[in-house]
Amino acid sequence: MDDAEKKKQLSLEFELAAEERESETPGEKSSGETLEWTCHPAKQNRPRTILVTAFIAAVVLAVYFWTYSALFTILAVLILTGSLAAYYFPTRYTLTDEEIIIKTTTQRLVKKWAQYRSYYPDKNGVLLSPFVRPSRLENFRGVYIRFSDNKDLVMGFVMHKMTPAGGEPEIGGEN
Repeated sequence: MDDAEKKKQLSLEFELAAEERESETPGEKSSGETLEWTCHPAKQNRPRTILVTAFIAAVVLAVYFWTYSALFTILAVLILTGSLAAYYFPTRYTLTDEEIIIKTTTQRLVKKWAQYRSYYPDKNGVLLSPFVRPSRLENFRGVYIRFSDNKDLVMGFVMHKMTPAGGEPEIGGEN
């Protein structure tokens, strides 16, 4: 791999948008070069949510009866709920012509499309990668966008944005 290709692959633009864009209409919206939706896995699969919640309750009760400590019990609730925050709390995705905006309960992530060189779709979402070729660092430097019954819309938008001028899109293949 020559130096120019390494620079192209490793050049990342980490710019945050100065202004926040708030949508006035909830739900899914597709107008022009903007696609917005909310993904809430806990609402999409009620039986799994009930089982996971029952398991968390059982673990919390076990922690309490092993330690008889309210502090450790509260800590167990916070750790387990925090680790499953992406499942329990909604995530709002906004894909615009210039950037990707992901809003969770605790953070707002804004990334430029120019950062990403390839993508890898699967049944639940698509991983946008800053690398031209598969790399072990993709999961740490890339961003995962979850579908919410809108796979075709999201993949159409991603393919449109990831297609180089006059070329084929950099697709990583189905997982």
